Amino acid sequence: MKTPLLSIVLLSLSIGVTTADESPVRPVSTYSIVARDAETGQLGVAVQSHWFAVGAGVVWAAPGVGAVATQSFMDPDYGPLGLQLMRAGKRAGQALDALLAIDEFANVRQVGMVDAAGTVANHTGEQSIGEYCDVSGDAFTAQANMMWKSTVCEAMAEAFRASAGDLAERLLVALEAAEAEGGDVRGKQSAALLVVSGDASLPAWSGRLFDLRVDDHPEPLVELRRLVLMNRAYTLMNAGDGYMTEGNITEAVNAYSAAETLVPDSHEMVFWHAATLAAAGEVDASLPLFAKAFEAWPRWRELLPRLPAAGLLPDDAALMERILSAGSP
Repeated sequence: MKTPLLSIVLLSLSIGVTTADESPVRPVSTYSIVARDAETGQLGVAVQSHWFAVGAGVVWAAPGVGAVATQSFMDPDYGPLGLQLMRAGKRAGQALDALLAIDEFANVRQVGMVDAAGTVANHTGEQSIGEYCDVSGDAFTAQANMMWKSTVCEAMAEAFRASAGDLAERLLVALEAAEAEGGDVRGKQSAALLVVSGDASLPAWSGRLFDLRVDDHPEPLVELRRLVLMNRAYTLMNAGDGYMTEGNITEAVNAYSAAETLVPDSHEMVFWHAATLAAAGEVDASLPLFAKAFEAWPRWRELLPRLPAAGLLPDDAALMERILSAGSP
C-alpha cells in the first residue's frame, strides 16, 4: 500500500522545506541537467556555476529512484525530500508539486527532477535572476538562471539529444555546450556530476557510478572531464581486482591495461597492478610493472615490504628481494 501524498507532504513539512518564518537560502545561480538513460536505467545530474562548491547542495540522486537539481535561491531540502517522495511511488511532477505547495519561497526556486521511469518535471520561479530558462525533453530537463543568454538551456538540450556514450558523457557534453553558449554571466568556478545505477536494490554506496565534484577551479568543466576519465580508469582497476579474485588473470590484465591506457601517468595503478599479479603467482609479468612504478615513485619500495602483513603478498623473503630488485642496475 502506497503512502498517501498528504502524509508525505506533512512529513516533508516536519523535516524542513523553507517556511514563511525563514528567508530563502543563499543564491546558487547556475545551469544544470538531470536525466535518465533509457538503455541502462541510470539516473544522473550535472551542474556548473560561478559559486564555490556548487555540488554540495545542488545535485541529488538515488539508485533506481531519481535525480534532482535544486538551484537559484537554493533550498537543499528539495533533494532528499524529492527523492523520498519518488521512492514512495510519486512521479517527478507529483513530487515537485508537493514540495512547491509547501514552500513560501517557490517564486525564487529553480528545480529539475527525473524519476526512475524517465518522467521529468521542472520549475523556474518568476523571481529567479535572469536570464533564466528551462527545457524538458525525453527523460531529461535542463534549467539555468543568471545566464549570459537565455539560449543556454536549449543549447544543453540540443547537445544532450545529439550526444553519444554513457549518461556521464552525455551530461558532461550538455554542460560543455552550455558553457560554449555563454554560461553563467559571472563566469565559472565549480562543477559536479552524479550518476547512479537504475537498480533500486543496490545500496547507495555501490549504486553511485560517478560522484564527482570540482569545488574551486579556473576551468571547472575541464577538470570535471579529467575526473570522469579518472573515474573510468579506477572502475576498470576495480573490475581487474574482481577478475583476479575469480582467478581470471587474462581479463584482469586486460582491465588493468585499459585503466593504465586511460591514465598513463598514474604510477599507483601500475604498482597495484603489479602487486596483484605477484600475489597471484604471476611474478615474471609483475616485474616490469614494479620497475616502472619504482622509477616513477621510489617510495613504493618502502611500502612493498609492508604488504605481506596485510595479506596482500606472500610472506616470502626471496620473492620480496626479487621484486625489490626490479629495475635496479
